[in-house]
Amino acid sequence: MPRILAIDYGMKRTGIAVTDELQIIATALDTVETSKLFEFLGKYLSENNVQEIVVGLPMRMHGEVGQLETEIQKFISKFKEKHPTIPVFRQDESFTSKMASQAIFQSGAKKKKRQDKSLIDKVSATIILQSYMESKL
Repeated sequence: MPRILAIDYGMKRTGIAVTDELQIIATALDTVETSKLFEFLGKYLSENNVQEIVVGLPMRMHGEVGQLETEIQKFISKFKEKHPTIPVFRQDESFTSKMASQAIFQSGAKKKKRQDKSLIDKVSATIILQSYMESKL
């Protein structure tokens, strides 16, 4: 069975998570510089069977989309051009960074590790992916 890949898109860094082949477990995969995202995805998609992509949807308190959404839309358009056979879905990413920070803190990670923004990005992508998987049940 193919995997599902999740993306927590950011201006500097992008967190990436993926399911196992049975689509049961969401796991943090990597954090890449956003400028190198297409290079990373091209290599990953050529080596792995990915069924669909889930991209975080930045929502504000009153249901408005966040200011990053314009850049995310550009990314999605370019992704669809390069990979037209892979569908792209969206998942609300509200509070995922706070949830990721809390999860890292509760894991007992040392202060230096808790402040690692690349770790927060890939844990956020994992939370987005887990939420998406739960919404499909």
